Amino acid sequence: MGREIERKFLLSENICAERDDGVEYIQGYIPCTEKCVVRVRIMGDEAILTVKSLLDGITRLEYEYSVPVDDASEMLELVCEKPLIEKTRYKILYAGNEWDVDCFHGANNGLFLAEIELSSEDEIVELPPWVGKEVTDDVKYLNVNLSKNPFLKRD
Repeated sequence: MGREIERKFLLSENICAERDDGVEYIQGYIPCTEKCVVRVRIMGDEAILTVKSLLDGITRLEYEYSVPVDDASEMLELVCEKPLIEKTRYKILYAGNEWDVDCFHGANNGLFLAEIELSSEDEIVELPPWVGKEVTDDVKYLNVNLSKNPFLKRD
């Protein structure tokens, strides 16, 4: 059974502008139930269909399946709720751990998040200096919710 344990943080500074090694992601959500979400994601030249359970602490059930990119494109266009999530993802190593740093575009432009997957909920992680406030428990930062209620950058 697939499991995902992750913590999520806002960035304290925009480190995305300094990098050129990101992968463009576009993802959407097939209308969901209270028990799960179904995500369609294209990452570069690869596509994945993911089923996730609701959040239970910071652990969720997660099942991922490769799908043809053409099928994913069609699902994003015709089946998924709008707006779609558009972001560039950077894989950054820090203190022996791989962080996913997402720099959002489109309806969520101006949002910068860092995530780290853990092997257990009580795993100790050294936080990078560019990590700010933890938002793991704040459901408004779940991608499925960002697709329904996009982030608005305020100056």
